[in-house]
Amino acid sequence: MSQALLTVIGEDRPGIVAAVTQALYVADCAIGDASMMRLGGYFTIMQVIEYSRDFGTVEAALDPAVRRLGLRVHLDPISSLPQQEDVANVRITVYGADHPGIVASVTGALAGLGFNIIDLESERSGNPERPLYVMVIQGSAPGGVENVRKILEPLKEQEGIEISVHATDTVLF
Repeated sequence: MSQALLTVIGEDRPGIVAAVTQALYVADCAIGDASMMRLGGYFTIMQVIEYSRDFGTVEAALDPAVRRLGLRVHLDPISSLPQQEDVANVRITVYGADHPGIVASVTGALAGLGFNIIDLESERSGNPERPLYVMVIQGSAPGGVENVRKILEPLKEQEGIEISVHATDTVLF
């Protein structure tokens, strides 16, 4: 089996997930890790697929859905690397008045600790006069929760944001 990273973007509408997953099924693909969500007025799919046929067969199977729904698709072959053992042990929630630099400041500080971001979701909310930015990060902190709290503490005042840091309980089966 070969692997590829599939990225799909299109204007949000019902049927995108059904059309893409049906096309992958027809091409004998298996879906691995996946993230599918609406971002603004668009819907995006990112997923690792496994395929046993040639790459062109996968592209051809996706083509009708792409044309019918006006989707943009990017398909990249990737090596079959073993999955990383890193698991999220910290969850960080950030919120405050929206302004440029929040994500860069927080993620830059975390990178300095060797923090591995496993998942990051963000959303603008509030109203146009007072937009609010909310970000939730899950990741692996090699030095533990207290190191994360310590490195992020100065950003609260510098960026005018609230930050909460919590350990996540990981249950392995």
